[in-house]
Amino acid sequence: MTSFDAVGNIVIFSEEFKGIKEEAKRLLKELKNIETVAVKTKQHSGIYRTKKVKIIAGKKSKETIHKENNVKVKLNIETCYFSPRLSNERLRIAKQIKKDEIILCMFSGVGIYPLVFAKNSKAKEIYGVEINPNCHKYALENLKLNKIKNIKLYNSDVKKVLPKIRKKFDRIVMPLPKNAEDFLDVAVKKIKNNGIIHFYDFERGIDIPKKTIEKIRDKIKKFKILRIIKCGSYGPDKFRVCADLIVYLN
Repeated sequence: MTSFDAVGNIVIFSEEFKGIKEEAKRLLKELKNIETVAVKTKQHSGIYRTKKVKIIAGKKSKETIHKENNVKVKLNIETCYFSPRLSNERLRIAKQIKKDEIILCMFSGVGIYPLVFAKNSKAKEIYGVEINPNCHKYALENLKLNKIKNIKLYNSDVKKVLPKIRKKFDRIVMPLPKNAEDFLDVAVKKIKNNGIIHFYDFERGIDIPKKTIEKIRDKIKKFKILRIIKCGSYGPDKFRVCADLIVYLN
């Protein structure tokens, strides 16, 4: 059987298969917190990395509230990119944050990364930048939903808005594995000396992540990789990885 994700009260199958409607009815009956079953009809694509879904059973709604790591986020599963599989990864970074850090999250989506950091650390300020207006709308709503005061959100292209923010950051998170290296030069301009960047990438063979290291070396002169960890797979021997690195500016 094909895999599925649970986002709030919605189950999303990764693809259609024989007997999917019967399986959908079974899930609705057995999982009391599930109200809608959908199937992905088009993979993530476009500048916003959104997907197309078709509801096959239950409530005809693509909007839900998802809970993780002491946070609640409202979103539309079709107009917003969101992965519940990165819950542990978001908490992993939150646990590294030191008191009074100023943090930037590029590609912040519906606000899940900034919110998890705010709820699970003693960060001083957290900035989030998201280009998708639908995600930004939900992110603003999610700040109120979680009663968070130390997050500032921008609906813009990272490259356009960051030069206008007169801040240097202790930590920059880049949770966009596809072409994130195109934004590394912008990140270096906004990181403090000895600051930490969490750089995400797609990689084959996690034991020797040569491609990821080469991308970093091409953009940053002096750095030290603390660790490169696997945080999800997207095919046989294909992984989403995160490189945690210290940047030296002097």
